[in-house]
Amino acid sequence: MKVYNTLSRNKEELKPIKGKHVNMFVCGPTVYDFSHIGHAKSYVQFDVVVKYLRWKGYDVFYLQNITDIDDKIIDRANELKVDPLKLAKQYEEEYYEDMTSLKVSAVNKYARATDYIPEIINQVKRLIEKGAYETSDGVYYDLSKFTEYGKLSHQNIEELKKHRVDPNPEKKSPGDFVLWKKAKPGEPTWESPWGLGRPGWHIEDTAITEKFFTSNYDIHGGGMDLIFPHHEAEIAQMELISGKPPLAKYWLHNGFLRVNGEKMSKSLGNFTTIRDALKKYKPEVLRYFFLSVHYRGPIDYTPVSLDHAQNSLQRFQDFILKLQNIDRKDGEAATDLLVDAKQDFIDAMDDDFDVSRGLASIFELVKECNKLIDDLSQEGAREILDFLEDVNKVLDVFSFEKEFLSEDIQKLVDERELARKKKDFKKADEIRERLKLLEVVLEDTPEGVRWKKA
Repeated sequence: MKVYNTLSRNKEELKPIKGKHVNMFVCGPTVYDFSHIGHAKSYVQFDVVVKYLRWKGYDVFYLQNITDIDDKIIDRANELKVDPLKLAKQYEEEYYEDMTSLKVSAVNKYARATDYIPEIINQVKRLIEKGAYETSDGVYYDLSKFTEYGKLSHQNIEELKKHRVDPNPEKKSPGDFVLWKKAKPGEPTWESPWGLGRPGWHIEDTAITEKFFTSNYDIHGGGMDLIFPHHEAEIAQMELISGKPPLAKYWLHNGFLRVNGEKMSKSLGNFTTIRDALKKYKPEVLRYFFLSVHYRGPIDYTPVSLDHAQNSLQRFQDFILKLQNIDRKDGEAATDLLVDAKQDFIDAMDDDFDVSRGLASIFELVKECNKLIDDLSQEGAREILDFLEDVNKVLDVFSFEKEFLSEDIQKLVDERELARKKKDFKKADEIRERLKLLEVVLEDTPEGVRWKKA
């Protein structure tokens, strides 16, 4: 299995630090508002990464932080005239609800930043021993003490410094970043050796990962927008303290989401929350949409692309329904096709979690099996369903529950069948249209009528 490592900018063979055990951390949300579809893309894609690793036999501990103290939270709370920590708690719960709706279930531990204040203070103390310094408004990391700053983003830090203007004259360098912010009126604060205050953003993550993983772990994930400065700062903090690089052996970053070709923002009026998206599309459709591109690639959220995802997923569901309805004792199997499909799926996923190519291999299986559908035995159909159920442990986009019609709707279906037998096709067509309005679609086959929910 190979993964693309942002640190080396190459695909590398996945070799966990300890055998088949993988410690993985992904930056979680700052909870000051409802989560948006950009969050959905990121967390669905990392959900599938973890589920695939487990599917392949890796023992994964997946850790995600929750930033529940931050400037954005305080500013929003001031706007609404509410307590910042209560606001954060509210939106944290909303985030969990959204993740549950999207079937994001691979996370072992959500770690709330404010639950780890002692660990944060401990890290700041050790960084002061390594050269961090105190000013009138906080404690700052001294970038001159870490010569490898910029190795993840591959940026020339000295060039960046030349163009950076910083309003704080007490800082040694404009690039030095805050570890601990001293108290301001109306803000949540905690006791520390530097007086009342609160943590900076970057220090939260390394304090949490050190608590669970020590100073080194296997995989760090997040959006490409976090590479600089957030992930650079994490590396600088932990590697200066430990002296044992790398902080994370592999760095995985997923691509950006745009809306109709534009960056998503409230000012453009194209900001879409997860719950608003779920009012239009089923969770499985959204998951399928986010998985239809490679996790490192961009994706454009448009009505056309969502409709395409919905139609593609429906073709899979129609195929599953056909398989479930096969009751032929004698007939063909699809063993060879299944062997090829499984290997193609594994080859795709082993190549830096290329889910889009993995889905294409399953779609190819469906296409070939549809050619055999009228000759498939029940046993052959069951083998294909077993395969689809197996890969769905990774994808979580297919449904295998057989739906049942209400008594009233079943009467209409039976009435239509009777009309067809009497060759009263006008009445049969009228009933078909009535059923469409009730979101039941009929398909006439040589084996009899089949139905599905629209």
